[in-house]
This record gives sequence, C-alpha cells and structure tokens, in this order.
Amino acid sequence: MATSRGQFGTRTGFILAAAGSAVGLGNIWGFPTQAASNGGAAFVLVYLILAFLLAYPVLMAELLLGRHAHGNSVRALTQISSRSSTKFVGATTGFFGIIIASLILSFYAIVAGWMLGFTASYPLASLGFDRTSQWLTDFTIPSNIALMTVFMTMTAGIVVGGVHKGIERWSTRLMPTLIVTLIGLALYVFTLDGAIEGLKVYLLPDFSKVLSADLVLAALGSAFFSLSLGVGTMLIYGSYLSDEEHLPSIGAQVALIDVGLAVLAGFLILPAMYVAAARGVDIFDASGALLSEDTLIFTVLPELFTSLGSIGLFVATAFFGLMSVAALTSSISMLEVPVAFIVERFGWSRLRAGTTASAFIGLLSTMIILNFDWLFGSVVALSTRYGQPLLGVMLCVYAGWVWNRHALLAELEKNDANAKHSWFWRLWPWYVRLVCPAVILVIFARSVL
Repeated sequence: MATSRGQFGTRTGFILAAAGSAVGLGNIWGFPTQAASNGGAAFVLVYLILAFLLAYPVLMAELLLGRHAHGNSVRALTQISSRSSTKFVGATTGFFGIIIASLILSFYAIVAGWMLGFTASYPLASLGFDRTSQWLTDFTIPSNIALMTVFMTMTAGIVVGGVHKGIERWSTRLMPTLIVTLIGLALYVFTLDGAIEGLKVYLLPDFSKVLSADLVLAALGSAFFSLSLGVGTMLIYGSYLSDEEHLPSIGAQVALIDVGLAVLAGFLILPAMYVAAARGVDIFDASGALLSEDTLIFTVLPELFTSLGSIGLFVATAFFGLMSVAALTSSISMLEVPVAFIVERFGWSRLRAGTTASAFIGLLSTMIILNFDWLFGSVVALSTRYGQPLLGVMLCVYAGWVWNRHALLAELEKNDANAKHSWFWRLWPWYVRLVCPAVILVIFARSVL
C-alpha cells in the first residue's frame, strides 16, 4: 500500500517537491542564454507552447505510471505489462533509468559542490580568510572532492528522512527561498546600468527566427529536459501521491511552475550579463555568441560581483546560494530514484539505502574528478544526450502502447468519475502514443547527428 512506503502529506508539498526536482541549474544558467541566442521572446513563446505540447504529456505519463504502481520505475513498468517480453523490457528500462539518474547525479554533485564553494568564499574573503576562500574556488582535486562530499551528504540527509519528513519538509522550505531570492536579485539588477539592454534582448522577439528549425529544435529540447523527464524522478514522486489527487491538474501546476521559473531566471541572467558588459566584462565568445553555462557562472558573473564593490559581497552570496538551492532541490529527487528501488527491492531501511546509494554515487563523482578532462563530458553526454531521450521514448511507449486503456482510464477515474468525457482522456492517450515519441526521437537525432 502507498501509506506503508511514505506519501506526500499535502498537494502543495508534492507540487513544490516536483517543481524543485524540475527546477535545476540548467533552468537558471542555460535557458536565458538559449533564449537570447535564438530570437529572444520568439524563443520564449515557442518554448512555452512546446512545454505544454510535449513536456506536459510525458510528465503525465510518469505521474500516472508511478501512482498506479505505488512503486519504483522497475515495478511500475513491469506491473502494467501482460506479457513476459514486455515485463523484461520494462524491468530493463526501469533499471536503466536508475543507472542514468545516478550518473546524472554523479556529475551534478560536482557542479553543485562548486556552487557551495562560491557561496561560502565571498563571506570568508570578507572576514579575512583569503586562503580558504581561494581554496574553495580553485577547482582543485581536493577541493572538488570535499565540496562534492558536502553536497552529497546534504542530499542524503534529506532523502533518508523519508517522503513527508525529508523530501516534502525541505522542499516546502527551499522552493520559497529559491523563488524569493530569484525575484529579489532580478529586481536589484534592474536598477543597474545596462540591465535594460539585457531585457530588450530577452523580451523583444526576432520573428525572423520563429520558423527556424534551429530555434524550434532548441525550444523542444529545453521544454523536454527542463522538467527532468526520462529518468524516473517524476515517476517516483507520482508513486507517493494519494489516489485522491487529480493528476491532470496537479501535473499542469508542476509544469507551469517549472517553465515560469525558467522564464523568471531570464529576467535575472540576461540583464546581469549586460550589466557586466556595461562594466567592461566580455560577455561574447570568439564567434559572437553569448557566453553560457560554466563560463557565464564562474567567470562573467564573479567579475560583475567584484565590480559592484561592497554590495557585491551580498549579491554574490545570494546568487550562488540561489544556485545551491536549485541544485539541492533537483539532487534529492535524483537520489530518491535508486533509494526507492533499493528499499522496495531489498527491504532495506531508508538510512541504509540512502547511505549506500549516496556513497556509491560519491565514488562515481570522485572517479570523474580524478579523470575530469575526458570523463566529465563523457558522462554528461551518455546520461543527458543519449540516456534521457531514449528513456523518455520508452516511457511514452509503455504509457501509450503497453498499458491497457481500460486500466489507464480506471487510474484516472479514481478521483474523477467523468474522466472518460474529459479533454485529457480524448487527447492524451493518442498524443503520448504517437506524437511524443516521434518528437523526442527528432530531438535525439538532431543532438547526435
């Protein structure tokens, strides 16, 4: 029963936990620069449309599969299968999802550790601990391992607390903190010279790019990956939902918060970049494209914070604190994927399962750090470029083709007696069966060819 394995206590708790899982570092540092490089507001508009045309249906597939099984991804995909062949493929797919989630967390913990290091470095420097501050931001092997370990310990500490007392409790604290900090930083940046230019780049649409294949494909990729789909995190969270919850509406709320925060991040990052430019910081690469990702976060913005003088200390600490919170809300959902499997498959306590899983992932992270030049990029590509889209396709196949339509309808009717006559039932089964796999495969082919 669901109650024996933990359950979200409130709808709000689930929404904030699921939104926290979806809102990660990519939303904050990747989406804004993608938007700026692909037509500004035109990209944002296409992204918003595709988020609900593509990402929302796949999100619903994960939530429905999870709640139906009240179990991990292996159990969910085998439970809906009526043939031994589909049970085997389902179990393999579910287990592959656990591996991919663990691989993502292994490199994610390294980057998140950098965020923690930068968060602490500014206050320490202001107190005169210059050597310690420098050590935290030097990207050396010892500092990388230490910071990664701290982050994984924080993640494990939340996960072993359980669904209600761990994940839900901390999500309801961390997500409001993230939102308030993001809004506060954006409002402050608006007051600085150069911010308006960044807003223009972000908000003024370049309609000549709307029909561009590159823009559409970039928006499709952002829409799909922004919700952390394909690795079973939403499936696991869905398994902790009460049968009384109306999934189509609750899924829509999660998707709305996620895309809303991605768009909101643009109001911080793009103006901040052009504020930096106004202060003499180079924000373009050799090809004329906006700097993004690690260069943006660890080079451009720190130079901006330094140029702000004494107020820069508080702005920098708040910004990297924001990034750390975003990383943590995502990491707890990723760690929950292997932990839920271990608890349910082997009957271990959450403490034992969480400690073991986090230690194993920590070892993977250490291996990446020791072989960073070639292994980091390889793990990122294997897990996000190849693993996630293929898993997303398989989830759509199982939700749309393997799962019996009568059983699927019965799942929806648990909390909606009129589900058979709803727009969701009329559109979603065929959409997730035909449209979503095709679109995801297009994104996949585009990314690897």
